[in-house]
Amino acid sequence: MELHTLATTLEASLDPTQNKQAETVLLQEQKKPGFSLLLLRIVASDTYGSTARLASALYFKNFIRRNWTDENGNYRLPQQEVVSIKQELIGLMINVPANIQYQLGDAVGVIADSDFWRRWDTLVDDLVSRLTPDNARINNGVLQVAHSIFKRWRPLYRSDELFTEVNHVLGKFGDPFVQLLGNTDQIIERNRDDRSALSQYFSTMNLLMKLLYDLSVQDLPPIFEDNMQSLTSLLHKYLIYDNPLLHADGDSESGPLEFVKSGIFEVLVLYAQKYEDAFGPFVEQFVGSSWNLLTTTGLEPKNDILVSKALQFLTSVTRLSQHAQAFNNENTMSQVIERVVLPNLSLRDSDMEMFEDEPIEFIRRDLEGSDSDTRRRAATDFLQQLLAQFQKLVTDIVLRYINHYLSEYSRNPSADWKSKDTAVYLFSSIAAKGAVTTSQGVKSVNELVNIIDFFQANVAADLVSDSDVEPILKVDAIKYLYIFRSQITREQWRDAFPLVVKHLGSPEYVVYTYAAIALERVLALTDRSKQSVIEPADVTPLSAQLLEHLFQLIERDPQPPKLQENEFLMRCVMRVLIVIRDGVVPITDIVLAKFTKITQIISSNPANPRFYYYHFEALGAFIRFAAPLQPEKLENGLYPVFLSILENDVQEFIPYVFQLFAALLEANPSGSLTPYYTSLAQPILSPQLWSSRGNIPALVRLVSSLLTRGASQIAENKQLEPILGIFQSLITNKVNEIYGFELLESIMANFAPSITEPYFVTILQLLFTRLQNSKTEAFSSRFVRFYHFISSRIDSGLGADWFINHANQVQEG
Repeated sequence: MELHTLATTLEASLDPTQNKQAETVLLQEQKKPGFSLLLLRIVASDTYGSTARLASALYFKNFIRRNWTDENGNYRLPQQEVVSIKQELIGLMINVPANIQYQLGDAVGVIADSDFWRRWDTLVDDLVSRLTPDNARINNGVLQVAHSIFKRWRPLYRSDELFTEVNHVLGKFGDPFVQLLGNTDQIIERNRDDRSALSQYFSTMNLLMKLLYDLSVQDLPPIFEDNMQSLTSLLHKYLIYDNPLLHADGDSESGPLEFVKSGIFEVLVLYAQKYEDAFGPFVEQFVGSSWNLLTTTGLEPKNDILVSKALQFLTSVTRLSQHAQAFNNENTMSQVIERVVLPNLSLRDSDMEMFEDEPIEFIRRDLEGSDSDTRRRAATDFLQQLLAQFQKLVTDIVLRYINHYLSEYSRNPSADWKSKDTAVYLFSSIAAKGAVTTSQGVKSVNELVNIIDFFQANVAADLVSDSDVEPILKVDAIKYLYIFRSQITREQWRDAFPLVVKHLGSPEYVVYTYAAIALERVLALTDRSKQSVIEPADVTPLSAQLLEHLFQLIERDPQPPKLQENEFLMRCVMRVLIVIRDGVVPITDIVLAKFTKITQIISSNPANPRFYYYHFEALGAFIRFAAPLQPEKLENGLYPVFLSILENDVQEFIPYVFQLFAALLEANPSGSLTPYYTSLAQPILSPQLWSSRGNIPALVRLVSSLLTRGASQIAENKQLEPILGIFQSLITNKVNEIYGFELLESIMANFAPSITEPYFVTILQLLFTRLQNSKTEAFSSRFVRFYHFISSRIDSGLGADWFINHANQVQEG
């Protein structure tokens, strides 16, 4: 394919109206040698538009992720192509626009996971050689590449191999890094009146802060420890640095100053947590500067990340008792709570705008366990850490503020409802001890407060009232039950449960979504004896109305992106079906119609992985409990939509569909294979389907289910040998060996010995070869299990003697 045609096809792959056809063409083209290098040529050329270049970078990233190495670390691409990619990629990444840099950086990270540093030992030397004293554009490109590689260390556990890699990097990159840090500082000073230059060099400083974190994350490098005085001086300088030329335009987006300061705080958190001996003497100046920053920085959204990072630093410092003592008096603590905690806990106008205009984003940021750096979460964490150190002092002070806010609300509820929101949020923050867990909510509470009394006196009325209550206060009430769900007794939940269900009928998006969230979690809640807090018998009579209403909420906007926007509703559907079990049978027709419709809509444009995960989990629960009593109804209802997904190659859904086909077969194990399934058998044995690692668990389950229902038909259609070929492919791969054994056991369980015997010696030869040449612990364990599996099936004509006789034939051969 000509380069121009390839560029046009790549551009079309980003267009929803053309992407399927374009993807089909690209899948054929990528099989040709040198395809990856053609992608890089498009990325490198100004001849093509920015969209085509970005599309090429995206495709290159995903191509490398799929094709760089196999499961054993061997290159999938020709050696010369591998060498050429490494030679071209770094120089190219340095010279392309930032949005393309990010995509290529991800590709560099994938390659580094496999090759760095032993198979790419020239990389650091190459990066260092490209650094310049003062060219920000080139330096930023080099630093972006370095960050793409070194950030891989952040989540890793300590190991000798990892430290060898880190030391390899520090030995070559440490001194140039420190030198560039000093050079950048000097250049910023010289260009303090040049907006354009300042912006570029602050981008450099931002990347340097990211790399400082990367290089320090596993252990404190000696070069940093030896220069701790000058290093902390520079960090402090830029933490308090200000220049009007760097102020962000508008109030919503962070600018260079905010990014650099946020990066500095990330480093300070790391050093406070891990390197107290070296960093401890310098902490005090940063605590003072953090206080000044937090008390002078405005409430605009552009400052959110910076404020969150500053609060995270103070939280880290407060964990250290010698530094926490600075807060241990009533006057200081009152000042901290009033001037730092409360302003960042209170609702802002921007929060309410998000509540109304982007409700799903509001929920995701607000929900416990979110990854978002919100002021509220950071302020709560800081307050709870203070509480952990000084429980009575903090509780007494905060309760005074809570009573103050509640009094403000009681004087004028319509005008001062935000005061009550702050009061409820504050109380929740000091009442909870420890993190809010996914399964139980708050597991331990502050014994100096009473959560039930506070709920009954200040929160319950908002849950009961049908009118004249601000929506955010209803959310607060539902969230209160959600957070403290395991602290509420079964009898108390019996009263509260109908109130939560009632709020599914709210016209407010956030209210009914939080009701669904709370409902799902309490339905999954068990007490200490592992008994459900809400009995299935209490839910089943409501289930038809409950499910119908949840589906209506999901289908409010039938456009594919909007319909699958709210995963919390579908998760609630899933939970209701799991709880009521075969209680779904009387409403099978309604539920089947809803699932079929939703599946058809979202398969046209899968947009929210969390939604369709819960959708297919819910559908799996429905099949599990409804199909055994009416298998044909579900098979006839679901087969067309599932087949459409396979025919249209909806990659995101295919593994789910295979699993659900298997579930339908398993629901009626005594039935024969219908024409639907016999026609499905041949396509699912296609090697192309098995080449996708994500398909393999589902395909093994599906083939095993087909064998259970129709081994005789599989044998008649001469499909056993292709299945054995799949087994052989799986068993030679360490990643898939377990699935190979699962498939083999299914074959031996469902075919008569007279059918499998001609192949069994060859099967054992394959297994013995793996055991001799490249066994793993998992393989050895599954082989022993397979031997016992065969030995136990004497009634089927197998047994230990049968196995040993065939093993002897291998030895004789």
